[in-house]
Amino acid sequence: MSDLISIDDIAAAGARIAGHVVRTPTVESPGLSAHLGVPVALKLELLQRTGSFKPRGAFHKLLGLSPAERAAGVVAVSGGNHGLAVADTAGALGIAATIVMPSSVPERAVSTCRASGAEVRLTDDMAGAFALLDELVAGGMTLVHPFDDRDVIAAQGTVGAEFEADAPGLTDVLVSIGGGALISGIAAAFAGSGVRVWGVETEGADAMSQALAAGAPVSFTPTSVVSTLSAPYVTPLTLDHVRSLVEDVLVVSDADAVRGTLTLAERAKVWAEPAAGCLVPAALRVLDRVGPDARLGLVVCGGNATTADLAVWTGRFAATPFPPREPAAA
Repeated sequence: MSDLISIDDIAAAGARIAGHVVRTPTVESPGLSAHLGVPVALKLELLQRTGSFKPRGAFHKLLGLSPAERAAGVVAVSGGNHGLAVADTAGALGIAATIVMPSSVPERAVSTCRASGAEVRLTDDMAGAFALLDELVAGGMTLVHPFDDRDVIAAQGTVGAEFEADAPGLTDVLVSIGGGALISGIAAAFAGSGVRVWGVETEGADAMSQALAAGAPVSFTPTSVVSTLSAPYVTPLTLDHVRSLVEDVLVVSDADAVRGTLTLAERAKVWAEPAAGCLVPAALRVLDRVGPDARLGLVVCGGNATTADLAVWTGRFAATPFPPREPAAA
């Protein structure tokens, strides 16, 4: 089993990235609290630079590079938030960056990375992107992995440390899972506190659930519309954290993730992407399991969805917000 990230690792990451990232707000959500019937606090990582939590890990990794690693330039593969974060971070630190993306990514992602000063290399598909990544790393570039990296996990854990400090009294925290760095770090931050941490995936982007069932990471081709959760695998490092520190991993449908996004917009007044919207249907299931005395914390991991995106998803799934939760029978 991999060594798990410690509170000291998270504290060290927080000290290194302080001043480079936003200490995002934690807010009580009266609207969502009324909707779900229990107190709800939101950690608003969608207000982080580049619109997601990802710059925390990127800054911690890049600030720790040796002079030779910086000079070699960094490379990342991503169809979304990780690439945006690495491009932005490298640009801020004066490090050359190459972002490898499949050609199916939205043009806005490509243009945003290029505006940060990164070179963008497009491939036919994600398999080709990973093949080119391997080629560039073999040629000497420095890899910035989105989740298979202890520095990245420790920095993502600062989300949990801030949440715990700013919202005392939480009983249950819900966190989305792609490759697993965010939930690994947050679960490590809450370890020993008595707070239950729950992971949430969407159908077709359920690499962690598949790994838990198999007892080891498995590779598959993601099919979910929630591209920012669509890691094609998890790694032993993130799997070990989830297996050791996370209460359970819940899987919801794409349609319910979109319904959750609409619910966050209407009830919490928060514009989130479905990678965060999936927490709402999962919260309903958690409450059925833990009872009415829960105090929920939701990590709103990102907000990189356009009005056009949401219109397409809403039409595809004929999605509407979730109705208010009915109180449990006495």
